[in-house]
Formats: sequence, structure tokens, C-alpha cells
Amino acid sequence: MKETAERARPGRSRDLLLVLLPILVFLLSISIGRYPVSIDSLLDAAVAQITGAQMDTAQLALIRVRLPRILLAMIVGASLSLSGAVYQGLFKNPVVSPDLLGASNGASFGAAMAILLGAGSAAVQLSAFLTGIAAVALVAVMNRIVSRRSSSIVNLILCGMLVSSLFNAFVSFTKFVADTDTKLPAITFWLMGSLSSTMLDDLAVFWLFLPACVILLLVRWKVNILSLGDEEARMLGVNVRFYRWLIIGCATLLTSLSVSVSGNIGWVGLVVPHFARMIVGSNYGKLLPASVLVGSAFMLLVDTVARMLLTVEVPLSIITAIIGAPFFFFLLVRSKRGFV
Repeated sequence: MKETAERARPGRSRDLLLVLLPILVFLLSISIGRYPVSIDSLLDAAVAQITGAQMDTAQLALIRVRLPRILLAMIVGASLSLSGAVYQGLFKNPVVSPDLLGASNGASFGAAMAILLGAGSAAVQLSAFLTGIAAVALVAVMNRIVSRRSSSIVNLILCGMLVSSLFNAFVSFTKFVADTDTKLPAITFWLMGSLSSTMLDDLAVFWLFLPACVILLLVRWKVNILSLGDEEARMLGVNVRFYRWLIIGCATLLTSLSVSVSGNIGWVGLVVPHFARMIVGSNYGKLLPASVLVGSAFMLLVDTVARMLLTVEVPLSIITAIIGAPFFFFLLVRSKRGFV
């Protein structure tokens, strides 16, 4: 009993640190910026917002600009990391990411087309969200046609690659016909990822993020079984088809939602699950919650760097690539002893 308690102690400390990590990064991010803010000022602004009291300009900027941006960064990071983690288990491949089935490229095309047509911010987000879902729906239809002859996870991946390539071509064509003085720069900047235009209303995405996130966390034990392979999962009594498409549907919702509000941000869904795996191991019962916590902290740190590094904001995808590529190379070196 004593030995068991001693073994459990490091695990509890690790879990506590994982929970505290996004909280600490949140406090850091809210405190620093062009105009530093103290925790007391944040509390005063929050009380004023709740009670309806008069707020000064600094408090308004904090509640309606900086705080929504910070919360949205955490939602995006959690969404991409969770989607990447479940895809890596579902497809039994450590190098897949949330854009495997075309959700990111589909959402990018929807946003690019909306910008080309002169739509407003809300219409751009809605267009990106719907086309991201439509892209994965197209993958499902193609996979169903192909699977009449032979059903395999490889067919699904190949259909995803085809749809991703197709929508990537659509994005390129949209950029080709866009006005080079106005529309093309707007499309290009959006595709590189940014949270600079975040407002309080954008936090409405939380009500779509929450149910998808909860469902994936509830079925995280099934991901362990699905990662063993279809035949093994069926032998253990798991409805492979149902859970596979449930997981893909929730991951697609999270990915499309993230891309619609922040643009196309790479590497997060690929490297954060591996970082979480190094902390808690390969058990998806622990890995998925850890990916949510680490991903939210990671994306918030990236966004904080993006708004603080230069006088102009650096696109988020540039920073994630600079961080992600060396880390993934480290994983490749480590893979000689077994890929984590």
C-alpha cells in the first residue's frame, strides 16, 4: 500500500502541473502586452462587466479585446491538439494532423472565396466553417463509393489526400484571380493565421467547441481500442464504424471551427500530442485531456509571442512552424528508440 501511494504521488504532481500550466500562461498573457495589465485591474474590469458598472477605456479594451483573444487562442489550441491526438490514434499513424481529411484546406477555400467576394468577418468565418465540414463530407462520400469493393483505413486516407489537393487547388485559383492590391494580401494574411481581429462576439464558438470536446473526451477509452486495429476492436465488441465516424465528425467540427476563427495554423495538431505523450504516455485516457491542456497553453504562448515580438504582428503559422519543425526533428531522432 505504501509503495503504491509513493508511485501515485509523481502522477498526481504531474496532473496538477498540467492543470496549472494553462492557468499560469493565461495570467502571464493577460499581464503583458503593449499596455501591461495587473491582475487587480483584470479583477476590477471583470467585476465591472458583471455588475454593469461604468468602465474606463483601459478596462473596455481588456474585457472586449485582450481577454477574448486570449480565450479564443486557448480554444483554438485545445481544438487542434485534441483533433490531432485522436487522429493519430484512429489512423494508427504518429505523423498525421487535423488536416488529414481536408478540413483545413476546405475551410481555407471557403474563407478565401468569401474574402474574394467582399464578405464581412462573420460571413468569412461561416463560409470557412461550412466548407471545412463539406470537404470531410466529400471524403466520406468518396470513401463509401470506394469501399463497395474494399473497405480499409487506407482508402479513407487516400480520399482525404485527394480532397485536400482539390481544395488546395481551389485556394490557389482564388488567389490567382484576386485583386493584387486589396483581396490577395487579405487572403494571404488570413491563410497564415492570426487572432488580431478577435472580438467578444467571437467567443460564441465556445458553444460548438464544448460539446465536440466533451464527446471526444468521453470516448477516449475507445480510441485506445481503435488504435489496435479494426479486427481487434471488433473482437473486443467495439462498433468500429460508428465510433470512427463519431470521432471524425467531432474532430472535423473542432478543426473547421479553429480554422474559421484563426486561419490555417499548422504544426499544432501534429507536435502538441507528441509533447503530451512524452509527459503522460500513450494511454489515450490520459493523453487526450493532456493534449487539451498543453495545446491551449502552447497556442496562447504562440499568440503572445506573435503580438509582442515585433511592432507588427507575426502570423501564427510562422511561429508554430519555427517551433514545430525542430521539435519534430527531435522526435525523429528519438524514434530510433521507438517513436513516441
